[in-house]
Amino acid sequence: MLDVNNYVQDKEDNNLHQLDVVVSGIHCISCVKSIENKLYSFPEVKMARVNFSTKRLSFTWEGEKSTGNILLKAVNDLGFEAKPYLADSAEASSNKEVRFILKSLAVAGFAMGNIMLLSFAVWSNSDGKMGHATQLLFYWLTALIAVPAIAYSGRPFFRSAIKALSQRQTNMDVPISVALILATGLSLFQLIYQTEHELYFDSAVMLMFFLLIGRYLNIRARGQAKSAAANLLSMLEGTATIINKDGKYINIPFKDVKEDMLLNVAAGEKIAADGIVEDGITEIDTSLLTGETLPKTAKIGDEIFAGTINIANPIKVRVTKSSHNSLLSDIIRLMENAEQGNAKFVRLSDKVAKLYTPIVHSLALITLLFWYFIMSAGFEQSLVYAISMLIITCPCAIGLAVPVVQVLASGRLFKKGILLKSGDGLEKLSKITYAFFDKTGTLTLGKLTLNNGDKISSANMQLAASLAVNSTHPLSQAIVKDFSGKLFDCNVKDTAGHGLESVINGKRVRLGKLNWVLEIVKDNVKNHSQNDSQIELWLAIENKEPVRLTFDDSLRQDSKQVIEILKNNNITTSILSGDRKSVVKKIASELAVDDYIAPILPDQKLKEIQKQKQAGNLVLMVGDGLNDAPALTTADVSISHSGAMMISQNAADIVFQSDKLFPVIEAWQTAKITTLLTKQNLCLAFTYNFFAIPLAFAGFITPLIAAIAMSLSSITVIMNSMRLNRKVNREIKKLL
Repeated sequence: MLDVNNYVQDKEDNNLHQLDVVVSGIHCISCVKSIENKLYSFPEVKMARVNFSTKRLSFTWEGEKSTGNILLKAVNDLGFEAKPYLADSAEASSNKEVRFILKSLAVAGFAMGNIMLLSFAVWSNSDGKMGHATQLLFYWLTALIAVPAIAYSGRPFFRSAIKALSQRQTNMDVPISVALILATGLSLFQLIYQTEHELYFDSAVMLMFFLLIGRYLNIRARGQAKSAAANLLSMLEGTATIINKDGKYINIPFKDVKEDMLLNVAAGEKIAADGIVEDGITEIDTSLLTGETLPKTAKIGDEIFAGTINIANPIKVRVTKSSHNSLLSDIIRLMENAEQGNAKFVRLSDKVAKLYTPIVHSLALITLLFWYFIMSAGFEQSLVYAISMLIITCPCAIGLAVPVVQVLASGRLFKKGILLKSGDGLEKLSKITYAFFDKTGTLTLGKLTLNNGDKISSANMQLAASLAVNSTHPLSQAIVKDFSGKLFDCNVKDTAGHGLESVINGKRVRLGKLNWVLEIVKDNVKNHSQNDSQIELWLAIENKEPVRLTFDDSLRQDSKQVIEILKNNNITTSILSGDRKSVVKKIASELAVDDYIAPILPDQKLKEIQKQKQAGNLVLMVGDGLNDAPALTTADVSISHSGAMMISQNAADIVFQSDKLFPVIEAWQTAKITTLLTKQNLCLAFTYNFFAIPLAFAGFITPLIAAIAMSLSSITVIMNSMRLNRKVNREIKKLL
């Protein structure tokens, strides 16, 4: 068996490991539960989740890395074929299954056509001109066609049922197989003993034919709605050109690219791995990661990422992360986790799957006993009614109701440069009533520039830059960008909500808010308070006059539009900012937000969010990633703008990289439509069962009609899910 150690991902805790695999042979939500339950039977397994739509399994365990081989073997022992995600293409697995179903469907269709011809001759014998021997011959010919056809074309159901039963499990294919075998066996019994009862060879073959059509359409529909993460895998496949130590150019697969290799990337080629440009200048198509259509310039020293495309000139890239550990791989894993997330509707589907087998078999048994003992319909007829009950209660529609919509929504958002990280993020986002916004880097671009650097001495600029280089805050980065000289080597302490402090040349130096830096200067300094709306930082050296640094920033071009749309939809908006009140007031007025609170420390942001939650509001926090991590975590749902390197560390449920703020509206509207379609799907699925079960119990449903009804219910749910893109586009147009 393939050693999976090379595909295992180490989590933050080195003792915790994760493996993503693709699983062939999953046909229903009972298959999903059998896999998950098997893995959870191992005490070291902390999480196991199967995505029914994409046939992806992700599980996490504690302990030895090699335990992954044991766990994967346990899944395969259930009768499934599970392989590491990058070791086997999901597309190839899906194509193999499609070919298998089509072959079975072709045989079933051929048999059904011939059986119908023979049956038509028997049915048309109303005047009794056909002799008994001739009629019996036609019945035997029908049996000779039907039995081999059912044995061959029923394999998708029989194999799955046998695998499940061999592990003392049940799945959707068990009752289907029972129904096919009972219908065929009953007909053979009646033919051999020449009873006067009706034969069901034609119904059994037609039943199988329609079941196979339903399964084929389900596979194709799932293929169309397959995970956006699965689509991204193609960007991690291909051949890269490396330059070895001897200067020779060698072609190797993307998966073999390792850290510290030197890549030669020609114009038009995909970047094989994350790395730093060592030679050349070009333009990179980053739309895969950011959703931005305009290419970005990449020069020596710039970082570029796997899956993006070099569209201008040849460059040489020093690999910093292999393709398997690249940013794109991180995104794929995050998206899979989101699509498999444990949202309320997913939990509902899981409960239905757990109850499915005992309920269906009990209903079929009750139907058999009711018609045989109470209605005296005879054993054969009672058995037919029970078979119909087994077929019509198949929960395909319920199994598809949630995951198909989730996958479509995740894929749509990713194409817009929006990464969904939380499984229940969309569900919560659809219900928000209060939205908090951070200011710098969220409502504004966060691309600040120092506007009075020419008025500050080079000595003071050196001190300020030496402290600022230790911070990722936009104001600090603006100082560093403005200074090109030598920096002091110093230990810097970052005091949240206040600023940076160090000791340089024996004196304390602070860079931050005015009131805080004044603590280390002389008591007799003049009043330094400023009433203007300039964005500022102050530099203070122990016992010396503080120096004011002022900055320019600009609002995102669509910030006002986003605020207006939310307000028009009865969502209260507010700004939480650590900046001075005069600065925040100006922006709040310009954007017409409902409220603003400034200046405010990180722990106070938490209290404001908790205050609104206690008031009964469902709170959205839109912040700038790591800096607002506590607030993002405290809110019911959070959205953040994030640089590429921060994606996997970002605390938000949803992350976007565009320079516009409109992804907030895109995500919110997608969330509303996703929730609506999920509810509709569940309603359709439960309504189908609400009417189908009583009709089957009452004897109004034949096995053939049951098969058609079950297939149509699944297709209805899938087609309803496919409306997501069209509905979201239409609703967004209404908002603009």
